[in-house]
Amino acid sequence: MKNILVFLFFSLTISNGYAQRKITNFNNNWNFILEDNPNFSKENFDDTSWTTLNVPHDWSFEKGVRKGGDQGQGGGYHDGGIGWYRKSFNVNKANLSNITYINFDGVYMNSEVWINGNYLDKRPYGYISFRYDISKYLKAGENTFAVRVDNSLEPSARWYHPCGIYAQVKLIEVNPTHFKPNSIFIKTPSISDQNATVNIDAEINGKLKGLKYEVKLFSPDGKELIKKCEKLKISNPTYQFEVKTPKLWSPETPNVYRAVTQILDGKKVIDEVETNFGFKTVEWNTETGFWLNGENIKLKGVCEHWEGGPVGGAWTKPLLRWKLQSLKDMGINAIRPSHNPTPPMFYDICDEIGLLVMDEIFDGWHKKAPQDYGKQAFDEWWQRDVKEWITRDRNHPSIFVWSLGNETHSDVASELVKFGKRLDPTRLFTSGAGNPDDMDITGVNGGSETNSFIDGMNGKKLDKPFISTEAPHTWQTRGYYRTQTWWRDNELPGTYELPNLTEKEIFFYEGINPKNWRNRKQSFNSSYDNATVRVSARKYWEVMRDNPWHSGHFRWTGFDYYGEAGLAHGGLPFNLFMGGVLDVAGFKKDLFYFYQSQWTKEPMIHMLPHWTHPRMKKGTVIPVWVYSNADEVELFLNGKSLGKDKPGMVWNEMQCEWLVPYEEGILEAVAYIDGKEVKRTAFSTSKQPSKLKTSIQKLDAEDSFTTSYIITSESLDENNNLYPYGENRVYYNIQGDVKKISMENGNPIDPISRTKSDFRAMFFGKTRLFLRELPNAKSASIITASILGDKALYTSNTITIDAKQIQVLGNSNVDDLEILYTVNGDNPETKGTIYKGAFEVLDGSTVKVAVKQNGKTIITMEENFGKNEGLFWGDEHSKDMWKGRGVNIAAEEAILTGEAEVSDKAHHFKGTGFVRFNGNEGAIMFYKENDGEGKTYAIRFRYMHNDAYKTYPMKLFVNDEYIKTFEFLPTGGWVQNWKFVNAKVFFKSGANSIKLETTGKSGPFIDELFVD
Repeated sequence: MKNILVFLFFSLTISNGYAQRKITNFNNNWNFILEDNPNFSKENFDDTSWTTLNVPHDWSFEKGVRKGGDQGQGGGYHDGGIGWYRKSFNVNKANLSNITYINFDGVYMNSEVWINGNYLDKRPYGYISFRYDISKYLKAGENTFAVRVDNSLEPSARWYHPCGIYAQVKLIEVNPTHFKPNSIFIKTPSISDQNATVNIDAEINGKLKGLKYEVKLFSPDGKELIKKCEKLKISNPTYQFEVKTPKLWSPETPNVYRAVTQILDGKKVIDEVETNFGFKTVEWNTETGFWLNGENIKLKGVCEHWEGGPVGGAWTKPLLRWKLQSLKDMGINAIRPSHNPTPPMFYDICDEIGLLVMDEIFDGWHKKAPQDYGKQAFDEWWQRDVKEWITRDRNHPSIFVWSLGNETHSDVASELVKFGKRLDPTRLFTSGAGNPDDMDITGVNGGSETNSFIDGMNGKKLDKPFISTEAPHTWQTRGYYRTQTWWRDNELPGTYELPNLTEKEIFFYEGINPKNWRNRKQSFNSSYDNATVRVSARKYWEVMRDNPWHSGHFRWTGFDYYGEAGLAHGGLPFNLFMGGVLDVAGFKKDLFYFYQSQWTKEPMIHMLPHWTHPRMKKGTVIPVWVYSNADEVELFLNGKSLGKDKPGMVWNEMQCEWLVPYEEGILEAVAYIDGKEVKRTAFSTSKQPSKLKTSIQKLDAEDSFTTSYIITSESLDENNNLYPYGENRVYYNIQGDVKKISMENGNPIDPISRTKSDFRAMFFGKTRLFLRELPNAKSASIITASILGDKALYTSNTITIDAKQIQVLGNSNVDDLEILYTVNGDNPETKGTIYKGAFEVLDGSTVKVAVKQNGKTIITMEENFGKNEGLFWGDEHSKDMWKGRGVNIAAEEAILTGEAEVSDKAHHFKGTGFVRFNGNEGAIMFYKENDGEGKTYAIRFRYMHNDAYKTYPMKLFVNDEYIKTFEFLPTGGWVQNWKFVNAKVFFKSGANSIKLETTGKSGPFIDELFVD
């Protein structure tokens, strides 16, 4: 619900008036410290040494990735901790007779708030809005807020979470008689082409005598349609209206109406609330799926964490609009915020651009991560949080269904549904694979991806509508290709066929040498749509499209996101989850264009892979794919036609495809509709990178948020062709009235700080800088600089230096740049040569550069070149050691309690270490995600000890249930004699915990858990 009439930029004084609602931006000028001290809550405390910042703020993202980070692999090795915020503001004496609320849109987590030293309350859940009435504590003159945010208990989520005040804060001043927060409820019980009924409920605090209640309705173009005004007799008035020829809300026509509700004293408005709403009809059918406004449509959706993209959790509205519009441009019509509510601006944008929202409240109804909300607060707080969630969001036309949980099971499910329906009886309830018998709609996650599941559903009469709440699960790394199919957990039973594209692999570059992988998952993932858990994206679109009972799917995910790095990618150095169709920098992957070819109508064409393969033998046959929604596509190599192909309806014919013997040159695809050319695209074989192309995208300011900018840098050769393996660093010098948000390239293993460094390396030829204007910005520019060349010196040993100043806003003085360089590691400021053009280097060279402006060094750069630098280039045998191996989870990456500690004082352990107990007691907690239905797995633990007369018994628990006790017999050594113990266990759908616990006799060395 949008409760904004007038938006005032924050000033230190709240102005006086006739107590009409005033909403003040309270985002700016908070003081922050990442420490904990009870004195920080006091009214009179000197916080001048603290950092001054604007919210949204996410201290975990700012700190960055750290080996041993508090959030563990699930949180991408980011930290938690305890932080405090303080802010002072002035109040006029005349305003003290009014009611004032402080409203927080999102604080993660366990926030506590004080006003003038007076304690208000605690809010455990990090993904919910809340507010406090601070009226009785205010005083004339200066007042001070203090906010404590406690993330000391970690991991508190199964994926990355923000830390801090990560969403907007508002100060809301109202008359003592005013609309209660979240009390406006607009229902549209009857809709036809001719007219629609609108019921508007409200609740009012305060005295009613002598006052009137007025409601006005406005059309999407702002025209007043109807109004009603009556004397207030009760505190919960209800009005009904008839709107003629209503314009329906849909993803194609997101028509948003507006209701203005007012409390009047004579002609004076003493409170006013604006609420957006829309007209739509929703029907779910067991045989035909989902119907919107009388049309049978497929839900073409994505799941999306709040924390996916270049800001951690601290999204501003311009950047969030960019993110959602990027997904909309792919052709989606629905989104599932997984697995928690988002700040209100998310739903406002979905209303405006046309995205159906499956609004979700919880990941679990009990503990899933070791210290999550399910463990810390669910039982006590769920009713208050569900009430806030539904009453806050229920007027949004974009929200079409409520989801109560994700991969969680509990008897509380029926209570949740009943409680929710009392708050909103107009929508149905579902969950992501949780207690389906209690839900109105059956939601299934990864288990819906198997052919046995689909065949079973086709063979029975459904008693409830069905939707894939989380499917398909596929992975892609932008710019990385493999012709051999990759299964995350080896090929599982019930998977659809996904044949290799060529008999043998033809691509052999990797981000990490396979000899240094910690497990077989530490590979990038192919962009041919052939890296997956069970099914390709193409096949699952076919399944969803061709089964009428299948309402649609929400693929996992839209954007890549930080965290869950061990699940699919084996842990550090990986800190990202690469399941998105866009990476965390917002660069589109090839799969983005597959969906666009199926889900959009504007003619489009996209070709893969690129056509620069310097280490590939001429004549090697490469599968060339083209995604297009045209009638047919023709492919040309060096001007010669290789024939035409038509996009098909069967999954493996949805792409046009040619097998093309490699030779350097120009590869070009031309799309035709009705025999006429509508689109074309081309790749030219690139030489080594020698230029830096920089482009700027402006994201306009809105609400309380200033303008943002996305600065994209790409590596080009001398002929302006993209060099697709570009991995040189791009350095930035920022000048003027802008602030760096982050630098991001999409690389899942890049350890450089996204927020503190002054450079980011390109990843497969691209990287980005994200900027935000400061308040009252006048002018700004950036200087970009890079030492460019083939890192491995394979294609050429020629190096160039590119440095230029680029205007971002306004006008700045553009001064000439002086560039000095050395090639032997010497300091270029004292021993550098003036750069006048390209130069050559030898294997093992370190090039250092100083960029000067007006005689002052503003950028220092460094880049290493040599045969062992950059990407690893191998051969067909590079990964042989990993063939056929199961999933292994390193003990040193698990959660350790008691006296268990990580050590590397042995030999032949896997990964970076193992766990030892040193004669003491403790436990090791592993986590394993099971995307499918519950089933039995074989597991084994790699261990070692040499105490001949001891067995070191340890208890095994799975999901807190005792399974068995291992005896751990001697292995014959404490140094390198590793052996295994085995068990068969049942893993439920979703997250599973596996715990080994000592029994009073300490434990052996534990190296890894294997799941076979």
